[in-house]
Amino acid sequence: MSALLDKFKENYSEEDNEVLLRAYRFAEKAHEGQKRASGEPYFIHPCAVAEILVDLGLDCATVTAALLHDIVEDTPVTPEQIQREFGDEVMNLVNGVTKLDKIVFKSHEEEEAENFRKIFVAMAKDIRVIIIKLADRLHNMRSLNFLSEERQKRMARETLDIFCPIAGRLGISQINCELEDLSLKYLDPAAYEYLIEHINQQRTEREEFVAFVVQELKKLLEESNIKGEVSGRPKHFYSIYKKMKNKHKKLDEIYDLTAVRVIVGTITECYEVLGKIHEKWKPIPGRIKDYIATPKPNMYQSLHTTVITNFGQPFEIQIRTVEMHRTAEYGIAAHWKYKEKGSAAGAVKDSDQQLNWIREAMDWQGGVKDSKEFMDALKTELYSTELLVFTPQGKVVSLPLGATPVDFAYAIHSEVGNKCMGAKVNGKIVPLNSTLETGDVVEIITSPNSKGPSWDWLKFVKSSPARAKIRQYFKHAMKEDNIRIGKNLLEEEASRRGYRLNELLTDASFATLAAKFSFNSVDEMYASVGYGAVGVNQVIFRLIDFYNKVVPKPVAHSEGGAGKRSAGSVAIRGMSGLLIHFAGCCSPIPGDEIVGFISRGRGVGGHRKDCPNGLNLDRGRLQPAEWLQSSDNVRFNAHVEVRAADQGVILSVVSGVAADMRLSITSVNGRLDKSRSAVVEVCLSLTKKEDIETFIKKVKSDNRIFDVYRTTGA
Repeated sequence: MSALLDKFKENYSEEDNEVLLRAYRFAEKAHEGQKRASGEPYFIHPCAVAEILVDLGLDCATVTAALLHDIVEDTPVTPEQIQREFGDEVMNLVNGVTKLDKIVFKSHEEEEAENFRKIFVAMAKDIRVIIIKLADRLHNMRSLNFLSEERQKRMARETLDIFCPIAGRLGISQINCELEDLSLKYLDPAAYEYLIEHINQQRTEREEFVAFVVQELKKLLEESNIKGEVSGRPKHFYSIYKKMKNKHKKLDEIYDLTAVRVIVGTITECYEVLGKIHEKWKPIPGRIKDYIATPKPNMYQSLHTTVITNFGQPFEIQIRTVEMHRTAEYGIAAHWKYKEKGSAAGAVKDSDQQLNWIREAMDWQGGVKDSKEFMDALKTELYSTELLVFTPQGKVVSLPLGATPVDFAYAIHSEVGNKCMGAKVNGKIVPLNSTLETGDVVEIITSPNSKGPSWDWLKFVKSSPARAKIRQYFKHAMKEDNIRIGKNLLEEEASRRGYRLNELLTDASFATLAAKFSFNSVDEMYASVGYGAVGVNQVIFRLIDFYNKVVPKPVAHSEGGAGKRSAGSVAIRGMSGLLIHFAGCCSPIPGDEIVGFISRGRGVGGHRKDCPNGLNLDRGRLQPAEWLQSSDNVRFNAHVEVRAADQGVILSVVSGVAADMRLSITSVNGRLDKSRSAVVEVCLSLTKKEDIETFIKKVKSDNRIFDVYRTTGA
């Protein structure tokens, strides 16, 4: 522990030292008697986390919070006590890192999602929260061998999926590389041991070769009168492992196990050195990368080239300035490490513009309610760092691999995306679902008369922000329609399960939904279901579960759904006294010509005469049938297919007509046909044939609709 206190004295002012020493003693006392899984005193852990952050050059408040980061979670100490002792800044950092342990979650996945959601909220306000979390995870991974194999693998997987990409996005390569190697150690121990053994066997030969290259480059700098440093650094195990796996190569087929770095004073000298290197050794085509002109999203800048020596052996050279090197090693933390003492606040401010992806993450994550969807979207966003495209004005836009012009449009601005009508890539008009490539120049064609985005775009966009903005549009632009559709869907699903929505949805039951999904009103709940943010079954299951717990005696309900009706509701001539159900394959409704099929054990099945399945039925068991009566209280399903250029148009027209006719929509399914036209199958709940005929006539009258017709539902 004394080594940590010595580092405090070396790196911080006398005033800061007093604060750090007070936090050190406060944490030591709070954790007294607690042990880690290794049997060591628990206090070792916050000290190790603090030391990692000191080495990264973080400010006094961050290191103080690191010493205290587990206190609220693991001891009786409260946030208010931390606030009194160390102020608001430290308390907010500690709160940002603290897990949601006081809340009971239904699954580990839900807990994981909500913890990361909380961290992202905190890091959007102060990036230092996630830097503390990264240091915390690094020390935990260093001591992972004391946990069970199951926990080792779970933590390693979580680290590789979430923490490593975050460290990568922040440019903190020191932490990123070590976390990746430690994750590999537990996820694929055989591969890890193989790499250690075989790379060590080649170490002497490789070191001799690197020493030769370094010496040659030093001579080159001297001859060019350029001051600089040259060094070789072995690549970390995980990067080699990934290359072997992705490119299906053996270890002896990978030559660039070591990268050589040239660090000079200016950008001009970087390009001059690159030219000199290419004069000396032949570069490999396609392996020259200019990250100075087009930096990576994590602020990384450097020139990369792979050349072949006179011995025929390829190797990679990286060329950068001193400042670029600091950023490459420490990423966002370089703002603190290389700023003058006392300027931490300025460092936070300076870094804001380079952390737009965090703000964007906050924009899309707020509308995602489902835990799995949130984690999937988060992982997609964290890994989306490779594709760089340009606006016609030369501005660089970073997108995930596989991104389309629609992703690009929404990356520029929400309104550009919403009014997008077409796109040009490298001067040529392309479909909106085209895949972009690095270096493409993209121009978006917009129109003030655009009716907004298409639902179909959600099928091919790759970026989470684009997906969130499209859903946001439909959420607001079609709010009334969404409320109506959502309510209809819930009513029909409740009915299908033998309940009425108004008996399930009470103030008490809604309160449970509001707590789970953050609904502010019943209309918001309906709208969320209507535009697909929350599934129908997610709501209905919870309402039924609440109802069954509250109502002491279960009420007997009739068999729900439009497919089954009792003979007391609808009768068929010659079939009285038998159980009657209506076939789901053709969904007959009063007014249809029908036949009765006598089945074994299920009574009589009512089929439409034009049912395609009728051809396969036993003709001897078919009986002529006709409708005798129907009650307005008995509802039936009817299936309609609607075709148009755009799915959004179909949904708008269909929902409007259904609302005017007071018909309920029970389900909606969309797809694209071979001509790329939108096709939407709508299931309606109604009482008679005249309703479906009127519905089709009204929908068809809209000139935007290509065709509409009733289907069998089969």
